Amino acid sequence: MRLLIIFLLYTALSFAQNPYPQDYFQSPLDIPLHPSGTFGEVRTNHFHAGLDYRTQQKTGLPVHAAADGYVARIKVSTYGYGTALYVAHPNGYTTVYGHLSSYADKINDIVKARQYKKESFAIELFFKPNEIPVEQGEVIALSGNTGGSGGPHLHFEYRDSKTQKIINPLHFGLKKLMIDTNAPRVKGLMVYPLSDDGVVNVSKTPVLVNLKRQTDGTYLANKIFAKGKIGLSINTSDRSNGSSGNNGVYKVEMFSNDSLKFKYVFDTFSFSESRYANNFIDYSYYRTTKKRFQKLFIKRAYPLSIVKNNTSDGQFDITKGAEQDYKIEISDFHGNKTIVKGSIVYSANEAKDIKEIDSTSYFVKSRKDNFYTKNNISVFIPKNAFYEDFYMDFDVKDSVLYLHNNRVPVHKKIKISFNVDHLSSKVLQKTFIADIAGNSKGYNRSYIDKGRLTTKVRTLGEFKLSQDVTSPKIYAPSFTKGKWLTKQESFSVKISDDLSGIATFDAWLNGKWILMHYDYKTNIIFHNFSDNVVDEGRNDLKVRVTDNVGNVTVYESHFFRTQKTTSVENDKDK
Repeated sequence: MRLLIIFLLYTALSFAQNPYPQDYFQSPLDIPLHPSGTFGEVRTNHFHAGLDYRTQQKTGLPVHAAADGYVARIKVSTYGYGTALYVAHPNGYTTVYGHLSSYADKINDIVKARQYKKESFAIELFFKPNEIPVEQGEVIALSGNTGGSGGPHLHFEYRDSKTQKIINPLHFGLKKLMIDTNAPRVKGLMVYPLSDDGVVNVSKTPVLVNLKRQTDGTYLANKIFAKGKIGLSINTSDRSNGSSGNNGVYKVEMFSNDSLKFKYVFDTFSFSESRYANNFIDYSYYRTTKKRFQKLFIKRAYPLSIVKNNTSDGQFDITKGAEQDYKIEISDFHGNKTIVKGSIVYSANEAKDIKEIDSTSYFVKSRKDNFYTKNNISVFIPKNAFYEDFYMDFDVKDSVLYLHNNRVPVHKKIKISFNVDHLSSKVLQKTFIADIAGNSKGYNRSYIDKGRLTTKVRTLGEFKLSQDVTSPKIYAPSFTKGKWLTKQESFSVKISDDLSGIATFDAWLNGKWILMHYDYKTNIIFHNFSDNVVDEGRNDLKVRVTDNVGNVTVYESHFFRTQKTTSVENDKDK
């Protein structure tokens, strides 16, 4: 009985340490794992949800099903994951494959048929377990660079099929395929006065702390002299063997006098938490310097599940006579560790710099709705749109809304409304609320709400009414009008819009709608002749592009093509 109890306890402990299957899934690619992005690293407005496989700067590598299952979802989009595939597995997990160049034939045939039926390149499809089964190792797609990809790679995810929570892929055995003998890097440490009486190194504003690397690889921080409540943040990254980029770390733990004070670990999180990345870092400093310092304290509680085991919200309370040692341990998934050590000593010295509070007439209480209006322009801020209370700059001058600055992160969308009674219906059709940065304008989808032109934004700054009266461009066709294209596998044209952006694009051959694939990074839309829509001989092409305020451009041309392999191509114009 005693041996049985010990065995059960050992089994339970082992399961608790790693409840994920280690040998159930295989790698989706046949090449070494050199990630260009790791799970949880902070990206623009979100945490990275998977593992980015480098594909040797190439597209078209075979992508394999990681295990038996079925295609549960297909999504083709011009942005985000681009051409993406979701495979559900019988053990309760779903694997996700993003930025693909194409699907395997049996999948592609179904997707293409649905695209033609809907007459849309962008499409989202859901399937039942018996519709598209796949086997482990089966080639289900080819790697690519579609959607919001910054270069050829495969975005690979694991999700809990029931909850849709994202899970660190290295938990599923991929750790064995990724060689990492490098300890994380520390690029900066910062200390913050958090309370009204807080002072750090005779300053009322955040201060960088000098670090010295020791011979054993640890870092020794200069002593911090402080009083009141203070907090720390760290700028750190990791790099595995064979990778050249800076990736995110797996775990950070901060100790105070050898007691765990604050910890975060990237095991799993939900998509609803992802935008909290903007509160996880020193957002204002990032907007100014492009350097991401990850805060090791919480100023106001917010629901981010990766933060664990913290006491006093990670804040140090430095009182008279106090001296506290601290240690920060930064770890990657392979257990490589970097340590920063330092101490905080009480100092009664007052700050030499005087922190000026930018007091305005508009104090935003972040946990309540806020509404402001001036000169026929209104702003509605829903509760929890911001992470903290603050004095906001709000003004309207010469029909321009000045709404603070972009160094304050916005979590929920803010509604901005302009009175447009002075605009004719014709002008109003081309009008939108633009965000202004210097001489550039950014488009925001705008709509009429209770007689006012309205938009919802997630950034602060300057806004004004703007019109887009310029039609999109269709240019640089891959063929000369009237030429034979028998030897070509596809044709393409480029499309672009200078202001409001492309809303829709469609093309027809001889009056029949054809599928055009779109890569916004290159402005190219292209059609594959393998769709078998082309006629024998002459083909009349029509392309129609619409921007987001309804301006339209139409391009027409024609070419010749024969599907008969014995035909002799006539290169003369017809």
